[in-house]
Amino acid sequence: MEIGISTFLEATPDPATGEVISHAERLRHAVEEIVLADQVGLDVYGIGEHHRPDYAGASPAVVLAAAAAMTKRIRLTSAVTVLSSDDPVRVYQAFSTLDGISNGRAEIMAGRGSFIESFPLFGYSLDDYDELFEEKLELLLAIRSSEKVTWRGGHRPAIRNMGVYPRSVQNPLPVWIASGGNPESAVRAGMLGLPIAFAIIGGMPEKFAPLVELYKKAAAQAGHDPDSLPIATHSHGFVGETTEQAADLFFPSTQAQMNVIGRERGWPPYSRAAFDAARSLQGALYVGDPEFVAEKIILLRKNLGVTRFFLHVNVGTMPHREILRTIELLGTKVAPMVRKELARMEPEE
Repeated sequence: MEIGISTFLEATPDPATGEVISHAERLRHAVEEIVLADQVGLDVYGIGEHHRPDYAGASPAVVLAAAAAMTKRIRLTSAVTVLSSDDPVRVYQAFSTLDGISNGRAEIMAGRGSFIESFPLFGYSLDDYDELFEEKLELLLAIRSSEKVTWRGGHRPAIRNMGVYPRSVQNPLPVWIASGGNPESAVRAGMLGLPIAFAIIGGMPEKFAPLVELYKKAAAQAGHDPDSLPIATHSHGFVGETTEQAADLFFPSTQAQMNVIGRERGWPPYSRAAFDAARSLQGALYVGDPEFVAEKIILLRKNLGVTRFFLHVNVGTMPHREILRTIELLGTKVAPMVRKELARMEPEE
């Protein structure tokens, strides 16, 4: 079971002071986080691509590459790359470059994106939302499978027997599909035999079990071994010395950012009661002391069979020292407890 961190590189107003961290400072903090995550034994660090003022992660591969030469083992991934509004050639080149710098630790997590700012920014119509993703995923997979590519589609100029360089160290370069719970995404990933990552940020994680089964069924029908395909989840959370401390530290910034997004999407205000309900054992918030967070991850494994867990921290701006402490606790306390229990439960693995 792999355990790691995901982030959107939040650069939001501090809920206590109103101060806004600069994008430059948040980017430098991210490199520190990746180096620490590697040092404490975490398996993966992912950065989500966004094009808005409250996030600094417009170029995940660049940030990950800055840390690649300073780390030894941790895998480095987007979380996600908004493939629909990007050029698959450039996506492959960016991540194969990262793969070379890191000596084979790069991954791409491809998604359609839950925010839409990149579409008008790069000249795409939301009317083509689904078609863009399908076509560009096809091209990305063609590029990773062959040095020379011949391809034609409807939204990008054709490629006629041209090479794409540099080639990745890993063959093939890992490509995951990211899904917020869309059944069609699960079926697509299964049919292609690609790993899948589910974003579970509300409700009960166990409710995703039918999607996992749908994914495995589609994989089996397409001739893939479903038991060999990695499955990840990404959920908001925070690890503290005590559960009460973790909740009190994590709530203010989470509430502030969830209310910003909520106003954009028509959600009701985010309350402490909703927050506390979500951090119950069955909820989607992984907030607590190391023992409690480990217990929730083990339950997730039992219910969904996941092979990778991303703790998304932070949701809004928090003091950098608190993020570093959470990474340290996740790597030195939570992950060893999870691995020890899973080894006891599943000795054959």
